[in-house]
Amino acid sequence: MTTLSAADSSADTYRLRLLDGLAAAIADKGYRETTVADIVRHARTSKRTFYDQFGTKEDGFLELLRANNAALVDGIQAAVDPEAPWRDQIGQAVGAYVDHIAAAPAITLSWIRELPALGSRARPLQRAALRDLTDLLIELSGSAGFQRAGLSRLTEPMAIILLGGLRELTALVVEDGRDIRGIYGPAVAASTAIMTANSVEQQSS
Repeated sequence: MTTLSAADSSADTYRLRLLDGLAAAIADKGYRETTVADIVRHARTSKRTFYDQFGTKEDGFLELLRANNAALVDGIQAAVDPEAPWRDQIGQAVGAYVDHIAAAPAITLSWIRELPALGSRARPLQRAALRDLTDLLIELSGSAGFQRAGLSRLTEPMAIILLGGLRELTALVVEDGRDIRGIYGPAVAASTAIMTANSVEQQSS
């Protein structure tokens, strides 16, 4: 390994530790109340190390949420069998979503409730995340299992409506301290209803 690559590897290690530290601090007290001192305490690093990696606390927060969203998309995609019956695929997708939220509910809540407070800095990430999830739902609904059932591919407006409702339900459940796994049934039912309504709309137009 060259000296340069060794330095890069060390920087990546510190960066990941700091992101883990930020996630732990958010779980403790939420993003707004978290300080850089909290982050480096959890990460077992120094403030100097933090500022070597991130210009501000906001920079770290945005990177954490970007990584979290990518992990969510990857997890759902990996969980769904495109050859399975369409109702089973919905259950697989919702199950993967619930498992992801259950692993770090405070991160999802900070995404929904605290990220908007960053204003214009947050908008590109918010729009990119919505696009990634919307594209994923549209892609999944065009799989073999849905085609065999004669169902139309989900439209962008329908996908956004589904995501918006699921997002708000998730936030309320996490805020109230309830078990996030309780949203599985309602989420599957809503997804099934929207998928059916989407097909009726598409076939009648």
